[in-house]
Amino acid sequence: MTDVYTLGEPLGVVSSGRVRHESEARLDVCGPEFTLAVALARLGHSCAYLGKVGDDELGARALTVLRGEGVDVADMRVSEGLRTGLLLRESRVARDLKVTHYRTGSAGSRLAPGNVPIDRIGASKMLHVTGLTAGLGIDALDAVRAAVSAARNAEVMISFAVEYVPELWPSVREAEETLSELACAAHLLFLRQDELDLVKPALTPEREVVVDRGAKGASVRADRMRYDVQGWQVPIVDTAGAGEAFAAGYISAALDGLTPQERLYRGALLSAAAVTSVSDWQGLPTRAEL
Repeated sequence: MTDVYTLGEPLGVVSSGRVRHESEARLDVCGPEFTLAVALARLGHSCAYLGKVGDDELGARALTVLRGEGVDVADMRVSEGLRTGLLLRESRVARDLKVTHYRTGSAGSRLAPGNVPIDRIGASKMLHVTGLTAGLGIDALDAVRAAVSAARNAEVMISFAVEYVPELWPSVREAEETLSELACAAHLLFLRQDELDLVKPALTPEREVVVDRGAKGASVRADRMRYDVQGWQVPIVDTAGAGEAFAAGYISAALDGLTPQERLYRGALLSAAAVTSVSDWQGLPTRAEL
């Protein structure tokens, strides 16, 4: 049985300062579900990843990383004639990170319901999906819906991370409707403080809701009780990947049968590891390093 099944879009990522002036940049691969899968695999959990990449060097690199980290990529697909999506991250002093998406028509955005293996999801302990993948287009959204339906029919636990990216949605209203639909189908919900208003219908007492409060740490409401954890005071290199790392740590602890407070603690540990690295996932710990 697979511990966690997830689906998303693997991406290339170029990180630099202000591009019009910089002469150097860093190339990596990323994606919220990508980071989560690697993090869980490093902690000894079995994780399967469904996605599409182009028949290009970025796609090959993404597959190489996933295989090397021990993630099950049996359901991954290489799309001939399509390119792997790309992110451009520009960091500037005293300003928020600027992210530009180059993913329109990418291989990953062509993920479709027919690609979703109903039986494999039904044989997993947990399904993890994100609002980012749901925002890639109607086919990707229907693939997420198909995966959620398969999990519900098989009584598999569903984890949903809101991951709201405004650039991917036609309007805030459409984002609210879709994200609330998916959040209401989930047993475990991850979101940032500024995403609470997007999924108000899902914020009910019976749902386990984990809120990232930024510098204030994180909190969870589980079994009608609230628990909190402070963030670790560590040197921050890059905050990209912190949320996905936190979710992976929390899910890992849940799979290990730990308490909500212990789940928050492990999530905070992985988040701290992520922000101290230039990569979303390369600095994440193994089980022995926890």
